[in-house]
Amino acid sequence: MMAGMIRSIAHRLAGGPGDLPVEGRLASFDGATGWINSPPLNREQLLGRVVLVDFWTFTCVNWLRTLPYVRAWSQKYSDAGLTVVGVHTPEFGFEHDALAVESRVRDLGIDYAVALDSNYSVWNDFANHYWPALYIADDAGRLRFHHFGEGEYSYTEMVIQQLLVARGARVDQQLVSVRPKGLEVAADWETLRSPETYLGYGQSRGFRSEDDELFDVSHLYTSEPLGLNQWDLAGDWTVGKQAIILNQAGGRISFRFHARDLNLVMGPEREGGTVAFRVTLDGNDVGESAGTDVGTDGRGTATRRDTFQLVRTRGPVTDRTLEIEFLTSGVAAYCVTFG
Repeated sequence: MMAGMIRSIAHRLAGGPGDLPVEGRLASFDGATGWINSPPLNREQLLGRVVLVDFWTFTCVNWLRTLPYVRAWSQKYSDAGLTVVGVHTPEFGFEHDALAVESRVRDLGIDYAVALDSNYSVWNDFANHYWPALYIADDAGRLRFHHFGEGEYSYTEMVIQQLLVARGARVDQQLVSVRPKGLEVAADWETLRSPETYLGYGQSRGFRSEDDELFDVSHLYTSEPLGLNQWDLAGDWTVGKQAIILNQAGGRISFRFHARDLNLVMGPEREGGTVAFRVTLDGNDVGESAGTDVGTDGRGTATRRDTFQLVRTRGPVTDRTLEIEFLTSGVAAYCVTFG
Protein backbone atom coordinates (compact mmCIF):
# COMPACT_ATOMS: atom_id res chain seq x y z
CA MET A 1 0.00 0.00 0.00
CA MET A 2 2.69 2.49 1.00
CA ALA A 3 4.86 1.65 -2.06
CA GLY A 4 1.89 2.19 -4.37
CA MET A 5 1.09 5.52 -2.72
CA ILE A 6 4.69 6.70 -3.11
CA ARG A 7 4.68 5.76 -6.81
CA SER A 8 1.40 7.59 -7.34
CA ILE A 9 2.72 10.74 -5.66
CA ALA A 10 5.97 10.51 -7.64
CA HIS A 11 4.06 10.27 -10.90
CA ARG A 12 2.00 13.34 -10.04
CA LEU A 13 5.14 15.26 -9.12
CA ALA A 14 6.73 14.28 -12.41
CA GLY A 15 3.70 15.66 -14.21
CA GLY A 16 2.16 14.52 -17.48
CA PRO A 17 3.57 14.62 -21.01
CA GLY A 18 2.21 18.14 -21.42
CA ASP A 19 4.58 19.26 -18.66
CA LEU A 20 7.62 17.92 -20.51
CA PRO A 21 9.26 20.54 -22.72
CA VAL A 22 9.69 19.97 -26.42
CA GLU A 23 13.48 19.98 -26.83
CA GLY A 24 13.63 19.55 -30.59
CA ARG A 25 13.13 16.79 -33.13
CA LEU A 26 14.44 13.26 -33.02
CA ALA A 27 17.63 13.42 -35.06
CA SER A 28 18.43 11.16 -37.99
CA PHE A 29 20.25 7.83 -37.81
CA ASP A 30 21.27 8.07 -41.47
CA GLY A 31 24.94 8.47 -40.55
CA ALA A 32 25.17 5.09 -38.83
CA THR A 33 27.92 2.90 -40.31
CA GLY A 34 26.12 -0.34 -39.44
CA TRP A 35 23.41 -1.93 -37.31
CA ILE A 36 23.25 -4.80 -34.83
CA ASN A 37 20.03 -6.61 -33.83
CA SER A 38 18.04 -4.62 -36.38
CA PRO A 39 17.86 -3.53 -40.01
CA PRO A 40 18.67 0.18 -40.45
CA LEU A 41 16.15 2.45 -38.75
CA ASN A 42 15.25 6.01 -39.64
CA ARG A 43 13.22 8.77 -38.04
CA GLU A 44 10.15 8.21 -40.23
CA GLN A 45 9.97 4.48 -39.39
CA LEU A 46 9.95 5.31 -35.68
CA LEU A 47 7.02 7.74 -35.80
CA GLY A 48 4.17 6.37 -33.72
CA ARG A 49 6.49 4.87 -31.12
CA VAL A 50 8.22 6.30 -28.08
CA VAL A 51 11.96 6.19 -28.76
CA LEU A 52 14.76 6.01 -26.20
CA VAL A 53 18.21 6.76 -27.68
CA ASP A 54 21.16 5.67 -25.55
CA PHE A 55 24.70 6.82 -26.48
CA TRP A 56 27.35 4.41 -25.26
CA THR A 57 30.80 2.98 -25.81
CA PHE A 58 31.63 -0.45 -24.50
CA THR A 59 34.52 0.40 -22.16
CA CYS A 60 32.64 3.23 -20.40
CA VAL A 61 32.01 2.13 -16.81
CA ASN A 62 29.51 4.95 -16.29
CA TRP A 63 27.42 3.58 -19.15
CA LEU A 64 27.84 -0.02 -17.95
CA ARG A 65 26.23 0.98 -14.66
CA THR A 66 23.17 2.34 -16.52
CA LEU A 67 22.79 -0.70 -18.78
CA PRO A 68 20.68 -2.87 -16.41
CA TYR A 69 17.96 -0.22 -16.47
CA VAL A 70 18.02 0.31 -20.24
CA ARG A 71 17.83 -3.45 -20.80
CA ALA A 72 14.94 -3.76 -18.35
CA TRP A 73 13.01 -0.85 -19.91
CA SER A 74 13.39 -2.34 -23.38
CA GLN A 75 12.14 -5.71 -22.20
CA LYS A 76 9.22 -4.32 -20.18
CA TYR A 77 7.89 -1.63 -22.51
CA SER A 78 8.68 -2.72 -26.09
CA ASP A 79 5.25 -4.34 -26.54
CA ALA A 80 3.65 -1.13 -25.23
CA GLY A 81 5.31 0.98 -27.93
CA LEU A 82 8.88 1.72 -26.76
CA THR A 83 11.83 1.34 -29.13
CA VAL A 84 15.32 1.53 -27.66
CA VAL A 85 18.16 2.47 -30.00
CA GLY A 86 21.65 2.14 -28.58
CA VAL A 87 24.12 4.34 -30.45
CA HIS A 88 27.66 3.02 -30.08
CA THR A 89 30.03 5.95 -30.58
CA PRO A 90 33.62 4.81 -29.89
CA GLU A 91 35.96 6.65 -27.54
CA PHE A 92 39.17 4.68 -28.13
CA GLY A 93 40.52 3.52 -31.47
CA PHE A 94 39.90 -0.18 -30.85
CA GLU A 95 36.22 0.50 -30.15
CA HIS A 96 35.71 1.24 -33.85
CA ASP A 97 35.93 -2.52 -34.54
CA ALA A 98 32.39 -3.60 -35.48
CA LEU A 99 33.11 -7.25 -34.63
CA ALA A 100 34.29 -6.22 -31.16
CA VAL A 101 31.11 -4.21 -30.61
CA GLU A 102 28.99 -7.12 -31.80
CA SER A 103 30.79 -9.43 -29.37
CA ARG A 104 30.13 -7.07 -26.44
CA VAL A 105 26.46 -6.72 -27.44
CA ARG A 106 26.10 -10.50 -27.15
CA ASP A 107 28.07 -10.72 -23.90
CA LEU A 108 26.08 -7.90 -22.28
CA GLY A 109 22.68 -9.33 -23.19
CA ILE A 110 21.67 -6.37 -25.36
CA ASP A 111 18.74 -7.40 -27.53
CA TYR A 112 17.57 -3.99 -28.74
CA ALA A 113 18.73 -2.17 -31.88
CA VAL A 114 22.29 -0.83 -31.89
CA ALA A 115 23.49 1.74 -34.41
CA LEU A 116 27.24 1.80 -35.06
CA ASP A 117 28.39 5.42 -35.12
CA SER A 118 32.06 5.08 -36.01
CA ASN A 119 32.19 8.48 -37.73
CA TYR A 120 30.35 10.38 -34.95
CA SER A 121 27.64 11.33 -37.44
CA VAL A 122 24.69 10.40 -35.21
CA TRP A 123 26.51 11.91 -32.20
CA ASN A 124 26.85 15.21 -34.07
CA ASP A 125 23.26 15.14 -35.35
CA PHE A 126 22.10 14.96 -31.72
CA ALA A 127 24.71 17.59 -30.71
CA ASN A 128 25.75 15.10 -28.04
CA HIS A 129 28.86 15.43 -25.86
CA TYR A 130 28.62 12.63 -23.28
CA TRP A 131 28.77 8.93 -22.53
CA PRO A 132 26.28 7.87 -21.38
CA ALA A 133 23.59 10.16 -22.75
CA LEU A 134 19.93 9.33 -23.01
CA TYR A 135 17.25 11.06 -25.12
CA ILE A 136 13.54 10.22 -25.22
CA ALA A 137 11.22 11.18 -28.09
CA ASP A 138 7.43 10.93 -28.11
CA ASP A 139 5.36 9.19 -30.77
CA ALA A 140 5.35 12.37 -32.89
CA GLY A 141 9.15 12.37 -33.08
CA ARG A 142 9.61 15.26 -30.65
CA LEU A 143 12.41 15.11 -28.08
CA ARG A 144 10.84 15.47 -24.65
CA PHE A 145 13.56 14.48 -22.17
CA HIS A 146 17.29 13.93 -21.87
CA HIS A 147 19.70 12.86 -19.16
CA PHE A 148 23.50 12.78 -19.12
CA GLY A 149 25.45 10.39 -16.91
CA GLU A 150 24.19 7.94 -14.32
CA GLY A 151 21.13 8.14 -12.08
CA GLU A 152 17.60 9.55 -12.40
CA TYR A 153 16.36 6.04 -13.21
CA SER A 154 12.95 6.37 -11.53
CA TYR A 155 12.17 9.72 -13.12
CA THR A 156 13.35 8.50 -16.53
CA GLU A 157 11.10 5.46 -16.33
CA MET A 158 8.14 7.62 -15.33
CA VAL A 159 8.75 9.76 -18.43
CA ILE A 160 8.69 6.59 -20.54
CA GLN A 161 5.43 5.53 -18.91
CA GLN A 162 3.80 8.93 -19.38
CA LEU A 163 4.67 9.12 -23.06
CA LEU A 164 3.44 5.57 -23.65
CA VAL A 165 0.15 6.29 -21.88
CA ALA A 166 -0.24 9.43 -23.99
CA ARG A 167 -0.15 7.28 -27.14
CA GLY A 168 -2.87 5.04 -25.72
CA ALA A 169 -0.87 2.22 -24.15
CA ARG A 170 -1.71 0.63 -20.82
CA VAL A 171 1.38 0.19 -18.66
CA ASP A 172 2.10 -1.22 -15.24
CA GLN A 173 3.30 1.73 -13.13
CA GLN A 174 5.49 -0.56 -11.02
CA LEU A 175 9.09 0.54 -11.69
CA VAL A 176 11.60 -2.04 -12.82
CA SER A 177 13.88 -3.75 -10.33
CA VAL A 178 17.37 -4.70 -11.46
CA ARG A 179 20.09 -6.94 -10.03
CA PRO A 180 23.39 -5.67 -11.44
CA LYS A 181 26.59 -7.68 -11.15
CA GLY A 182 30.27 -6.92 -11.61
CA LEU A 183 30.94 -3.71 -13.49
CA GLU A 184 27.22 -2.95 -13.68
CA VAL A 185 26.94 -2.40 -9.91
CA ALA A 186 26.42 1.28 -9.06
CA ALA A 187 29.39 3.17 -7.65
CA ASP A 188 29.68 3.76 -3.92
CA TRP A 189 29.40 7.52 -4.32
CA GLU A 190 29.75 8.26 -0.61
CA THR A 191 33.28 6.84 -0.46
CA LEU A 192 34.47 7.68 -3.98
CA ARG A 193 37.41 10.11 -3.88
CA SER A 194 39.28 9.19 -7.07
CA PRO A 195 38.50 10.54 -10.56
CA GLU A 196 38.60 8.78 -13.93
CA THR A 197 42.25 8.97 -15.04
CA TYR A 198 43.55 8.63 -18.60
CA LEU A 199 47.04 7.21 -19.06
CA GLY A 200 47.88 8.40 -22.58
CA TYR A 201 49.42 11.86 -22.85
CA GLY A 202 46.36 13.28 -24.65
CA GLN A 203 44.33 13.57 -21.43
CA SER A 204 46.72 12.37 -18.74
CA ARG A 205 46.68 13.71 -15.20
CA GLY A 206 48.12 12.56 -11.90
CA PHE A 207 51.27 11.05 -13.43
CA ARG A 208 53.93 11.65 -10.80
CA SER A 209 56.71 12.12 -13.34
CA GLU A 210 54.71 14.39 -15.68
CA ASP A 211 57.69 16.61 -16.48
CA ASP A 212 60.13 13.83 -17.38
CA GLU A 213 61.04 12.77 -20.89
CA LEU A 214 57.73 11.61 -22.40
CA PHE A 215 58.81 8.47 -24.19
CA ASP A 216 61.49 7.24 -21.78
CA VAL A 217 59.83 6.22 -18.54
CA SER A 218 61.98 3.24 -17.56
CA HIS A 219 63.82 5.33 -14.93
CA LEU A 220 60.80 7.01 -13.40
CA TYR A 221 59.63 4.54 -10.77
CA THR A 222 60.92 5.34 -7.27
CA SER A 223 60.32 4.03 -3.78
CA GLU A 224 58.76 7.33 -2.71
CA PRO A 225 55.10 6.82 -1.71
CA LEU A 226 52.46 8.10 -4.08
CA GLY A 227 50.08 10.87 -3.08
CA LEU A 228 46.34 10.26 -3.40
CA ASN A 229 45.30 9.97 -7.07
CA GLN A 230 48.90 9.88 -8.28
CA TRP A 231 50.16 7.07 -10.48
CA ASP A 232 53.54 5.93 -11.77
CA LEU A 233 55.20 3.46 -14.09
CA ALA A 234 58.07 0.98 -13.86
CA GLY A 235 59.56 -0.79 -16.85
CA ASP A 236 59.95 -0.12 -20.55
CA TRP A 237 56.88 1.76 -21.73
CA THR A 238 55.97 3.87 -24.74
CA VAL A 239 53.51 6.66 -23.90
CA GLY A 240 51.09 7.36 -26.74
CA LYS A 241 48.24 9.82 -27.07
CA GLN A 242 45.52 7.35 -26.05
CA ALA A 243 47.43 4.57 -24.32
CA ILE A 244 50.67 3.46 -22.75
CA ILE A 245 52.27 0.41 -24.38
CA LEU A 246 54.51 -2.04 -22.52
CA ASN A 247 57.54 -3.06 -24.59
CA GLN A 248 59.04 -5.69 -22.24
CA ALA A 249 57.48 -8.06 -19.73
CA GLY A 250 57.67 -7.03 -16.07
CA GLY A 251 56.36 -3.50 -16.41
CA ARG A 252 54.16 -2.12 -13.64
CA ILE A 253 51.54 0.55 -13.05
CA SER A 254 50.96 1.78 -9.51
CA PHE A 255 48.05 3.96 -8.40
CA ARG A 256 47.10 5.49 -5.05
CA PHE A 257 43.30 5.67 -4.87
CA HIS A 258 40.29 5.99 -2.57
CA ALA A 259 37.29 4.03 -3.87
CA ARG A 260 35.51 0.73 -3.46
CA ASP A 261 36.32 -0.36 -7.02
CA LEU A 262 39.25 0.13 -9.36
CA ASN A 263 38.89 -0.75 -13.05
CA LEU A 264 41.42 -0.61 -15.88
CA VAL A 265 40.76 -0.32 -19.61
CA MET A 266 43.49 -2.47 -21.12
CA GLY A 267 44.30 -5.52 -23.20
CA PRO A 268 46.74 -6.93 -25.73
CA GLU A 269 48.10 -4.36 -28.14
CA ARG A 270 47.69 -6.79 -31.03
CA GLU A 271 44.63 -8.83 -31.95
CA GLY A 272 44.91 -12.43 -30.80
CA GLY A 273 47.38 -11.66 -28.01
CA THR A 274 47.08 -12.57 -24.34
CA VAL A 275 48.04 -10.41 -21.38
CA ALA A 276 48.94 -12.05 -18.07
CA PHE A 277 49.03 -9.84 -14.99
CA ARG A 278 49.13 -9.84 -11.20
CA VAL A 279 47.51 -7.27 -8.89
CA THR A 280 48.58 -6.39 -5.34
CA LEU A 281 47.12 -3.98 -2.78
CA ASP A 282 49.52 -2.17 -0.46
CA GLY A 283 52.13 -4.75 -1.38
CA ASN A 284 49.96 -7.73 -0.39
CA ASP A 285 47.76 -10.23 -2.20
CA VAL A 286 44.46 -8.67 -3.19
CA GLY A 287 42.61 -11.50 -1.41
CA GLU A 288 38.89 -10.98 -0.81
CA SER A 289 39.08 -7.53 -2.40
CA ALA A 290 39.73 -9.09 -5.81
CA GLY A 291 37.62 -7.65 -8.60
CA THR A 292 35.55 -9.81 -10.90
CA ASP A 293 38.42 -10.18 -13.41
CA VAL A 294 41.14 -11.43 -11.04
CA GLY A 295 41.55 -14.32 -8.62
CA THR A 296 42.15 -13.89 -4.90
CA ASP A 297 45.86 -14.33 -5.68
CA GLY A 298 45.58 -11.24 -7.89
CA ARG A 299 46.32 -13.11 -11.11
CA GLY A 300 44.35 -12.66 -14.30
CA THR A 301 44.52 -12.68 -18.07
CA ALA A 302 43.11 -10.48 -20.78
CA THR A 303 42.56 -11.69 -24.33
CA ARG A 304 40.87 -8.54 -25.62
CA ARG A 305 40.87 -4.81 -24.94
CA ASP A 306 38.07 -4.02 -22.54
CA THR A 307 37.30 -2.73 -19.03
CA PHE A 308 38.59 -5.05 -16.31
CA GLN A 309 37.58 -4.82 -12.67
CA LEU A 310 40.75 -5.32 -10.62
CA VAL A 311 39.54 -4.35 -7.12
CA ARG A 312 36.20 -4.48 -5.31
CA THR A 313 36.97 -3.60 -1.72
CA ARG A 314 35.30 -5.60 1.03
CA GLY A 315 35.11 -3.65 4.26
CA PRO A 316 35.92 0.01 4.94
CA VAL A 317 37.13 2.10 2.01
CA THR A 318 40.46 3.83 2.71
CA ASP A 319 43.44 5.13 0.73
CA ARG A 320 45.06 2.12 -0.95
CA THR A 321 47.92 1.57 -3.38
CA LEU A 322 47.30 -0.80 -6.25
CA GLU A 323 50.14 -2.21 -8.29
CA ILE A 324 49.55 -4.24 -11.41
CA GLU A 325 52.53 -6.13 -12.84
CA PHE A 326 52.31 -7.38 -16.40
CA LEU A 327 53.97 -10.74 -16.95
CA THR A 328 53.89 -10.37 -20.73
CA SER A 329 54.79 -7.54 -23.08
CA GLY A 330 52.50 -5.99 -25.68
CA VAL A 331 50.06 -4.53 -23.16
CA ALA A 332 48.02 -1.43 -24.03
CA ALA A 333 46.55 0.42 -21.02
CA TYR A 334 44.17 3.34 -21.57
CA CYS A 335 42.25 4.52 -18.55
CA VAL A 336 41.64 3.87 -14.84
CA THR A 337 38.10 4.25 -13.49
CA PHE A 338 36.58 3.89 -10.05
CA GLY A 339 33.33 3.01 -8.35
